[in-house]
Amino acid sequence: MRTSRNVVEETQHESGHYSDPPLLVLASLASGPKHGHAMIEDIECLCGSRLGPGTLYGAIARLEAQGWIEPLPPEERRHPYRITPDGARVLRAKLTTLHQFAKAGLQRLEVL
Repeated sequence: MRTSRNVVEETQHESGHYSDPPLLVLASLASGPKHGHAMIEDIECLCGSRLGPGTLYGAIARLEAQGWIEPLPPEERRHPYRITPDGARVLRAKLTTLHQFAKAGLQRLEVL
């Protein structure tokens, strides 16, 4: 049996966090090249979502296969990546769509 306290805590924890790992990686790399740990930290600061290593590196592999990010030469034990021009175009298109969706959704909420 759920108590109202548990429902409120779960709702507060889950609300407001955006989770689309490939899009989060692209957004992180839009500010410059980063290695995995730096992306995890940046994404958490950006939107409050903390990706696990498996989720992060799965997204990195998919993005690299699509040609939207590319690896840079290793720096000691770190393996940085950067967004490609195609990746930047995809990111811009996806963010534009999300912006339009958010704007329309917020307008609908105003009438409630």
